[in-house]
This record gives sequence, C-alpha cells and structure tokens, in this order.
Amino acid sequence: MLWQLAQMLWVGGLWLLYLGLQPVLGKIGLAPLLIDEIRGALDVLMVGFATACVIFQALVLIQAEGLVSLWRDIRGQLLLMALYACAMFCVVRLNWPDAVRWEAFSFLVLGFSGLVLVLQPVPGWSDRVREAHP
Repeated sequence: MLWQLAQMLWVGGLWLLYLGLQPVLGKIGLAPLLIDEIRGALDVLMVGFATACVIFQALVLIQAEGLVSLWRDIRGQLLLMALYACAMFCVVRLNWPDAVRWEAFSFLVLGFSGLVLVLQPVPGWSDRVREAHP
C-alpha cells in the first residue's frame, strides 16, 4: 500500500505539473517572466518531493525483496534511474542555470521512469497471491 501511495504521489504529481499546470500557466495571460519563475519553483519542489518518494520506494523494495533487488530487479533499476535523474536535475540547476534543456531532459527522464515503474508489479504482491491461493 505504501509503495502505491508514494508512486501515485510523485509520478502523478510530476505528470500533472508537466502536462496540466505548466501549459495552463501560459494560457491564463501571466507575464512570461512570472511564468518562468513559477515553473522553476514548482519544478524544484516537485523534483525534491519525487526524490524523497523514490528513496522511500527503494527502502520498501529493499525490505520486500532484499538489497540485491536494487540492481537486479527492473523496479530497482527504474528507481535508481529516477534517483539519477533527480540528481542530474539538481546538479544542472545549481551549476548551469542557463541549461534549460538539460533540466527538461532530466525532468522527462524522471517522468518516464516513473511511468514505466507504474506498469511493474508491487513488491511482495506475488507472495501474497500465492499465500491466498495455495
């Protein structure tokens, strides 16, 4: 349950921000500089929240499947990819503030790794199914 809640919050929030809120900001008639400021602040907040949720999901995966699942299981690999994307976003934002395309690229890598992660089964789910149907 915690896995799905964390996943829903960061993946859903990320795509809602990218596909829902950012285009709407451009349509409501705000000044372009104000839109860029709002977009930048929300991107940073969402990537920070996604980082916390990804770390939490990694801990849930380690508890359910073991530490080796982080690099052998597709869910662990996707979580590591999302964590790398968060780190890349932060490094680019701090060191190269004019590299907007790299920020967008890392944001999209984070979003697509989250989408692929949504398609994967919940850790420990197959064990519960086997216990319920002997």
